[in-house]
Amino acid sequence: MIQDKQALAQRIHTALEFAGQQLRSLVTAHPDFFPMYTLNGKWKHDGEAWTNWCEGFLGGQLWLLFAYTGDSWWRDKAKHYSRLIEHRKTDDSVHDLGFLFWSTWKRWHEVAPEDFIHDTLVEAGRTAGSRFREKGQYLPSFVSAESLFIDIMMNVGIIFYAARESDDQTLWQNGTRHCHTTRRYLVRGDGSSAHEGIFDVESGEFLRWSTHQGWRGDSSWARGLTWALYGFGTAYRFTSDQRFLETAEACAAYYMENTAEHGVPPNDWSEPEPGQDYESSAAAIAASAFLQLAELMPDSARAGMYQSYAFRILDTLLQPGFLAIETPAWEGILKRGMYHERKGLGVNESVMWGEYFFLEALLDALRKLDERGARASARPSC
Repeated sequence: MIQDKQALAQRIHTALEFAGQQLRSLVTAHPDFFPMYTLNGKWKHDGEAWTNWCEGFLGGQLWLLFAYTGDSWWRDKAKHYSRLIEHRKTDDSVHDLGFLFWSTWKRWHEVAPEDFIHDTLVEAGRTAGSRFREKGQYLPSFVSAESLFIDIMMNVGIIFYAARESDDQTLWQNGTRHCHTTRRYLVRGDGSSAHEGIFDVESGEFLRWSTHQGWRGDSSWARGLTWALYGFGTAYRFTSDQRFLETAEACAAYYMENTAEHGVPPNDWSEPEPGQDYESSAAAIAASAFLQLAELMPDSARAGMYQSYAFRILDTLLQPGFLAIETPAWEGILKRGMYHERKGLGVNESVMWGEYFFLEALLDALRKLDERGARASARPSC
């Protein structure tokens, strides 16, 4: 429990000011560059990307800083970086259009609603939904048609949005079916989650669990669980399907029961001797997801529990061991993140999604602490 909320709020303000300094330096030194992870604390390098799913997180951070400061410099940069990814609205080769457009164009639309922004969001959502497979009832990952990722739960929001705005019942049903398939096959009875499910593409039969970034197929990759925790909460916000809220709460319970007191997990809870003790990006996602869950609760006791746990995570991440504020020449905001441990990419570094969800959680926490510094809600509305 965080006793001194005023002190926490002040630390959040300090972190947001630091984030502004880091992001201003990034977009000034490397204009129009979309980094994914740092290498020895530096954003600009030639490291492998594996796939391109992060281009929305930089623009999203710029929108968050505009919400925090009201400074038009951040708004203008946010518009620019949002427009740079506009062409991706028809990219049906990836499952990540929610990551790209919800963090950028949805925030833009909430600041200044215009038809062309709305239409871009709808087109991106329809493109994402077009990947749906009737056999198996799921949206496949970018890897192959047989592959279902837990990550895709973070991208269903834009599908529900597009379906609602265009009154497309088939698209809405397909988004719902994907959530139910993920809930059935990737979220286990104890609230843990598998990274990947493999299906028979001919029959649609579920075959087995697998993973690309966790310890084993039957283990519990931390970032994957936080994608589920956040994603099922978002699915509930759109659909009011109680089963999605129950799933989010099961994932929340697993996270709390299996994570140390400080609230930051390793890369995989099941790994006997993890190579790294911390995965800060998973913690940042979790903090934002717990704050969302608090808003969804029908009773104040559970809402208070989830909010307090989110504050605990943030209290840890605001310490110099994680926040790079006392690490000279480090270009990121949040240290000790993880991209792809198996490939050795972005290990113990800053990662763009960790930065984005950290800032989102900080602004959301300020709003809940009733601080005037949070000029807008951190989370895009449905």
